[in-house]
Amino acid sequence: MSDNQAPQSYLHELTLRLAIGAQGLSPEIRQAHANWLVAQQRDDGGFAGREGESDPYYTAFALRGLWILDGMTPEVGERAARFLRGCMQRRESIIDLISLVFAAAICELSVGAVVIADEDDSWRTNIADLLATLRTSDGGFAKTPEGRAGSTYQTFLSVLCHELIEVPVPDTDGILRFLESQAHVDGGFLEIRAAKRPGVNPTAAAIGTLKSLGRLDAIDHTATIEFLSEMQSDEGGMTANTRIPFADLLSTCTGLITLVDLDATSVVDVVSIQKYARMMQRSPGGFVGLSLDDTTDVEYTFYGIASLALCESVIQG
Repeated sequence: MSDNQAPQSYLHELTLRLAIGAQGLSPEIRQAHANWLVAQQRDDGGFAGREGESDPYYTAFALRGLWILDGMTPEVGERAARFLRGCMQRRESIIDLISLVFAAAICELSVGAVVIADEDDSWRTNIADLLATLRTSDGGFAKTPEGRAGSTYQTFLSVLCHELIEVPVPDTDGILRFLESQAHVDGGFLEIRAAKRPGVNPTAAAIGTLKSLGRLDAIDHTATIEFLSEMQSDEGGMTANTRIPFADLLSTCTGLITLVDLDATSVVDVVSIQKYARMMQRSPGGFVGLSLDDTTDVEYTFYGIASLALCESVIQG
């Protein structure tokens, strides 16, 4: 993949921002989580969730975490690249395809391991064609070709995938109309049209989509900021929505990313978010997803590292 434009993408810009913030963490914390992530790599070169086989989704989270921590080694990168090249011959879900594309970019940018060759235009064309089958009449993207209504999160993923393969998104005005239709009167965004209440993660997806399209100014964010400010719980982290009584690292991470993008971190207590993220750490490394959890995994470890890195950036100014 060409690296002359990739660093400008939403995911690359975010990952580089997190890497800068992670430099403020203690060497002991960085090393502990980097060692833990490296230990999770499987014999096939990929990474897995709490059960099942290696897949691009968890592999991308692990590689992002290692890149943020400056823990990517040529050996880890080359083994992961071999696994990802094998995945290109399989029919992956759209989430796995996006994960594969981004994980491939990390392998190339960090250790020079090429997964998708620059001249392989057919693969990009096939992905763009697949994304086109997910487009819905409301302007968004559905989770499957059979879907009739757009999903805010799937729209976010699809826009990011277009960005990573360097194929322009068709009808960006339609996406803006879709996002406007997903905005809830109480603040925040709905995941699907039939949802009853907004959530932190679809809100983060909506704002991330706008940022990726360069259209953050297309929608007023006053209600969004107020909604996110109300999601901080007594634990210090952020909850998924108004009906969930406890915080989780996913919502905490995506909510804080969104407030950073909107230049509105002052509406939450970032020091309390930092304390919450630290409480989710486990020895000798890795993070759990929430206070009721007792199992570390690579996805939540990424969210934990990212949350701590963002807090470091905000607190240090």
